[in-house]
Amino acid sequence: MMHQAEHSRDEAFDQERQVVDYLIAHPDFLARHPEVLSIIEVPHGIRGAVSLIEYQVRVLRRQLAIERNRLVHLIARARRNEALAIRLHGLFLQLMTVDDPEHLCRLLRETLLREFHAEALAFKLFSLATLESRPHDPLVNAFADFIDRRNALCGPLSPERALALFGDGGAGIHSAAIIPIQADGQSGIIAIGSSDATRFSPEMGTDFLNRLGEVISRKLRTVRLGDCAPH
Repeated sequence: MMHQAEHSRDEAFDQERQVVDYLIAHPDFLARHPEVLSIIEVPHGIRGAVSLIEYQVRVLRRQLAIERNRLVHLIARARRNEALAIRLHGLFLQLMTVDDPEHLCRLLRETLLREFHAEALAFKLFSLATLESRPHDPLVNAFADFIDRRNALCGPLSPERALALFGDGGAGIHSAAIIPIQADGQSGIIAIGSSDATRFSPEMGTDFLNRLGEVISRKLRTVRLGDCAPH
């Protein structure tokens, strides 16, 4: 008996699947056979009698609302990025005239923290000779996966990574943007940290951060950043 019941369920499922496939292949079926609408039920969780067309309209409206919200979000992000690019244009102009390491450090720290609404900034630069001669150095290894990247990386930070990046100030940092830096004889990163875990997310575009890293990397060819510890 149990075997027969299972066989009946499987056969019913196959028949339903055939019906579904047929309706998908012939979307005008109900238009050609409107009498079917008078006897079928369309369960959709909405109280009261609702026609299939009304149900479809409601589904499309929900989908449209989702797409509108997504579009609004994308437009808002684009406007924020455009405003940020305009403001940081001033940083690029100032970088052209800086020739003092201390001034360079202060300019980068103040501008990046302000414009990215961040609470922490870290510069980790290593000479290429250090990277080659000390491959097992704990400090070098802690940043090896960041240093080897060609593009910026955004996302949440584990407490261990936050402390490694920002030292004692990393206790309250939950997300960061990591920008690779490649200068003559040096390789490393600039890390911008936020206490907001959603401030920097993997979904963020990194094109602008990559360009920022390129500009800073080129500046470091003429002005060494030196010791740029937090103040």
